[in-house]
Amino acid sequence: MRQPARHRKPIQPKTPAPLKFEIEEATELLVFLISKMPHKSRHNVKALLKENVFVDGNQTSQFNQNLRPGQVVEIKYDKVSVKTKLRGLKLIFEDEYLIVIEKEAGVLSIATEKQKDNTAYSILSEYVKKEDPSNRIFVVHRLDKETSGIMMYAKSQTIQKLLQEKWNDNILERTYLAVVEGKLHQAKGTVESYLIESKALIVYSTKDEANGQKAITHYEVMHTSKFNQLLKVNLETGRKNQIRVHMQDLGHPVIGDEKYGARSNPIKRLGLHAWVLAFTHPVTKIDMRFETEVPSEFDRMF
Repeated sequence: MRQPARHRKPIQPKTPAPLKFEIEEATELLVFLISKMPHKSRHNVKALLKENVFVDGNQTSQFNQNLRPGQVVEIKYDKVSVKTKLRGLKLIFEDEYLIVIEKEAGVLSIATEKQKDNTAYSILSEYVKKEDPSNRIFVVHRLDKETSGIMMYAKSQTIQKLLQEKWNDNILERTYLAVVEGKLHQAKGTVESYLIESKALIVYSTKDEANGQKAITHYEVMHTSKFNQLLKVNLETGRKNQIRVHMQDLGHPVIGDEKYGARSNPIKRLGLHAWVLAFTHPVTKIDMRFETEVPSEFDRMF
């Protein structure tokens, strides 16, 4: 006699077997995955990158990560992404030497006298110590609290020193997205000045070469709306508040940036996002490039 349906155990969907590939020639991750899974659409392959793809044992979601011969790419369907477990940030890349994250607006890069907890530094410290209580992370560079986007931390003082001492040599690209007030006269240009910080912690431009730090910012208009423009901004130098000061110098401050002259705040946050970070890995010497999605608040404006 057939067993009553109410007593049958539900059929569990079978988890696909993990896939493992060894790289034979240099390529990009997404290109490689598509070539190995022709039965899947590009959309489905990109969906796997959210939590299922590992390069040399390290989870990655970076579709344009460079691969070199000898590396191993794995697709594991039973893994849960750490992205959902870290509050205020997303883990983009991690190996034994460094961590690359995407920070949300409103999260401090490191602790201040007023706030010690819930910073990107404290969140990542807690994360690495779960594996080994002796693990530590080290600050390489910073983003303003209200700026979202890509940041990098070192896993040892040695790597921190290698990155910071050869910062200009190691960094290949730092590109930001900035939403500014009004419309610039030129669709493309460069701002160059010397920056000084006042006792009130306000950074401003000066012609004083002796006391100021040289700052060079390249910008290009990407989109225009009735009241605002979205700019792609490349930093040739990385000074404190550099983009914010240079946009003020142009007469078109970043939206939400009352400190540097903004009169509007349509998205209730600073209109600045660290979009692309490209650098030469301090140990493997591989050129790495990480790009985030455009913040949805920016998209909606244009």
